[in-house]
Amino acid sequence: MLIVFLLTILCLSIALHLYYLIRYVRIRTESLLRKYINTAVVNLVTAGICIIIAIFYPEQIRKIRGPLLMWLISGVLMILAFLLQVSILIRIYNRAKLPEHYHYNFFGKKVLHSSVARPMEVALFFASIPMFLAAGAYFVARFIRFFI
Repeated sequence: MLIVFLLTILCLSIALHLYYLIRYVRIRTESLLRKYINTAVVNLVTAGICIIIAIFYPEQIRKIRGPLLMWLISGVLMILAFLLQVSILIRIYNRAKLPEHYHYNFFGKKVLHSSVARPMEVALFFASIPMFLAAGAYFVARFIRFFI
């Protein structure tokens, strides 16, 4: 079970590493650079421990139940993609209420400007849909198969 725990920490750390990389490229603050470097160190140490365990205790690797691990990872990916989509929709909805993002036309109807949805948010929203659908389909299919 130790190796499964380490692999889970490694997956989460890699996800955080990518998140901090993207944030650092966009904002360029020293705190994000430190977090990026710290996650790189955690990734190296965790991967090194996993390699040492795999070399000296290969039976630990054989004990890993791959389908169960994939099911858990797909569930986490599905939840993360869903939370990303919901957070983008909430931001766009809140921005649509601000008066600098709309005007009223001749008939008194509210017309939204294109500044309501930023291009990066639209791209992230549509890029996360296939990930949500694929991970969700696998997660639900394995969940249903578990009970049948």
